Formats: sequence, C-alpha cells, structure tokens
Amino acid sequence: MQLFYVPDISGNEVFLNEAESKHAIKVLRLSNGNTIQLVDGKGGFYKAEISDANPKKCRLTITETQTDLGKKDFRLHIAIAPTKNIDRFEWFLEKATEIGIDEITILLTEHSERETVKTERLKKILISAMKQSVKFYLPVLNETTRFYDLISNTTCKNKFIAHCNEGKKNHLKNTVKKGEDVLVLIGPEGDFSTGEIKFAKEHGFQEISLGNSRLRTETAGVVACNIVNLANE
Repeated sequence: MQLFYVPDISGNEVFLNEAESKHAIKVLRLSNGNTIQLVDGKGGFYKAEISDANPKKCRLTITETQTDLGKKDFRLHIAIAPTKNIDRFEWFLEKATEIGIDEITILLTEHSERETVKTERLKKILISAMKQSVKFYLPVLNETTRFYDLISNTTCKNKFIAHCNEGKKNHLKNTVKKGEDVLVLIGPEGDFSTGEIKFAKEHGFQEISLGNSRLRTETAGVVACNIVNLANE
C-alpha cells in the first residue's frame, strides 16, 4: 500500500507538499483522476483523487475518510539517549515506529555520547517509517531533554529505568500490564550514572532488566518497545 502523508487534513481539498508531489507525479507517474491514499498521522486514513497533477503542489479531492484506525488503549513513551553514531539512533526510530511507539524523547544524561541532535531529519525518518509500515499514528518526537528535568516532570504512573548495574531487577516483560501507559528510560553506552538511577528511584521509577545480554542503546530501545507491544496483544 503506497501511502502519502498530509498532516492537519480538514475539508475536501488538500495539497501534497513538494516532496510528496514530486514522488506522486514524477516517480509514480500519477495523473489527474488517479486515486491515492493518505494518512494524517493522527489515526486518519483517506482516499483522494488527484485534481491537479502539479509536481510541486499536487491538489487532491478527498473521496473517502476513516478515523481512529489503529487506535490503542495504551501509550508507549521511550526516553532514550542519542547514540554517538546518529545512524544507529535513526535505526532505532525506524524500527520502533514499525513495531509501535507513541512518543520518543531524546534524553541528555551524564554519560551521553552526543548532546545535540537535529530533529528535522529524524522527523522525516519517522514519517517514512510510518508510511512504510502502514501505521496511522505518527510518533511524537520531543526535543532533547535533560534527564533530571524529565524525571521531575513526568506524570506517567508506570515508569521504568533500564540499566546494567548489578542488583535485583524484574524483567520488563514481568512488570508491564496490558492497557496501561508506559514510560521506559534507556541510557547511553556508558549507562546511567549511579546518581541518576538513585534520583529516578526516588521519583517512583522501577529498575528493570531487558534480559541477560548487554545491549547497545538502540537495541535496548527496540527490545523494550517490542516487549511492551507484545504485552498488549
């Protein structure tokens, strides 16, 4: 299924942006009268007919509308430290979107390998992954947030911190409950600091394990995402 992304659809007439227009008209060679399928990233699915096959600003007429497709009864938020190699972080965004994630926060920690991240390209990756995997909701990508600020301000009740320090920790699969919102913190390659773990625990975060293997940051994020989704099947 070839999907096109148009946010904030209202009324019966919409336009594709320049990149989507070029793909539809120049690459797929669509023309006036052809029908295409749209998503708005908010659970909306639309069928539309091309009324002006302009490769820079393709005009469409909505012919069919469906709402709340793929709506879930839980929300998954992963706050994760960006990797030094940004390609690995982009891989996480792509795979997490394919599996199913609602919100991502770029987390700045004491051991972070990267402090600045350009979110414009990352948002394009999320959009592409949403369309490729036929998802109807676009994950929210938050700007870089300091660890202590996130911990102090979150309102999620089911909140977990994954780390590699020794000690008794429940596996995430044994702590997640179906139908409940979840926030999982994933640290950098150097892991969270002792002070960060202590601070998180003092603010109601549960320490959890993702298994016996020592995982890379981006792998840990994908594993956590998969565990939460499996728990909700």
